[in-house]
Amino acid sequence: MSDNVKRVSLTDIFLTFTVIGLTGFGGGMAIVAMVERICVREKGWISAEEFMHGLAFGQILGPFSLNVCTFTGHHLRGIRGGIIAAVGFIFPSFLLVSLLSWIYFTYNKLPQLQAALKGTNPVIIGLIVVVAIDMGRKQIKGKSSALLALVAFGASVFLKLNAAWVLLGAAFWSICSSYVRRRLG
Repeated sequence: MSDNVKRVSLTDIFLTFTVIGLTGFGGGMAIVAMVERICVREKGWISAEEFMHGLAFGQILGPFSLNVCTFTGHHLRGIRGGIIAAVGFIFPSFLLVSLLSWIYFTYNKLPQLQAALKGTNPVIIGLIVVVAIDMGRKQIKGKSSALLALVAFGASVFLKLNAAWVLLGAAFWSICSSYVRRRLG
């Protein structure tokens, strides 16, 4: 942990992740992109590589956008930072989803609401694709990582493998590759 990271207050962590929770629309990948932009690029709280590791861990354990927030908060201030980041991120969503649920179940038969909901689906998919391309440009360097990304994509799409199995396979491949490189080099 660098000196710069140690100076981040729990209040700053809470407020940052509350803003992310309030403005992070579009589901998991859209929120992950926002966390990456704010915490990696703008605030410099965590490196891009560490962020990607947190994203990988988050994929294994469920709601990865929350997990990435918790991972980042923990990186900054330990367990308290992780809890504060998670609570800050969840609280606005809890309030907003509670309100939207009430609106939906009260007015879900209105054609205007039905039309509005159908119109958002393609936009969400577009946001996810933009995030994936942006992250790929930054993290895929060289033929080996490009091939690994394509294999992971194929295993997920065509073989319908769970993300945890794909990540475990990639970790196994990376460990074996590292071992072979050390033995040959």
